[in-house]
Amino acid sequence: MTNNRLPRRDPRTVARDIPGVLDILFPRLNGGLVNALNAKMFAFSGIEAIPRAAIDASGLQKAMLFEVSMARAESELRRDEGVVSWGDCLKVASSRQRRHFDARIPEKLEPCDIWVADHAARNLVTMLERTQAQNPTAVLEHAPLVPGLGWVASGNGDFALGTTLIEVKHTGRNFGASDFRQVLMYWLLQYARNIENNRPIWSEVLLLNPRRNAALLVNIDHLLRAASASSNRVELVELLRSAVGQEFDRR
Repeated sequence: MTNNRLPRRDPRTVARDIPGVLDILFPRLNGGLVNALNAKMFAFSGIEAIPRAAIDASGLQKAMLFEVSMARAESELRRDEGVVSWGDCLKVASSRQRRHFDARIPEKLEPCDIWVADHAARNLVTMLERTQAQNPTAVLEHAPLVPGLGWVASGNGDFALGTTLIEVKHTGRNFGASDFRQVLMYWLLQYARNIENNRPIWSEVLLLNPRRNAALLVNIDHLLRAASASSNRVELVELLRSAVGQEFDRR
């Protein structure tokens, strides 16, 4: 039975702010493993990283700035619907960022904000288009559903392409333990749901950082074996159930 005494949290928040839940499942997800994974990062040819000076010139919070770029990239990827204006991108980003208590919502975008957001959006669109070109029969899915379980609410990832989960990070650093916890949480929740109805599951995760032109493709089975005390998927699902409750969010 779901523990109603606990507030429901989306999977991203659980992975970021309540790491103890996943530390039980993935005790080996430490600095050494993270460094070993990051050693396999790669860059896309012809894409330029965004200069730090340009990012610093923007007065927006970094989360807001790159949320605007995500809205722009999503619009450009949906070409049949037409590319929306920067004002509309700001509205979308503001709506998403209002979920965070510390978000500062700007009234408008300055030219320096637009330059950075546009650069990041173009980088991301190019990364996704090149990735899709390697698997032309797969459809790029926007905001793939991540099922809820117990007191973990349903949520959404960034993108998915066939059996590849794609998560976007606009940070000035390498991918960190919190990023891997997040995608492992997403995978576990999807796996726990899909084994009940025999639906496909993600087999790999692609982390993209348009800000730095950095990418990392990780096989899920490899990540599970390296990060967990048990590579048995069913055992991991049962550990997750015991940590967060038994009932699925039926969204």
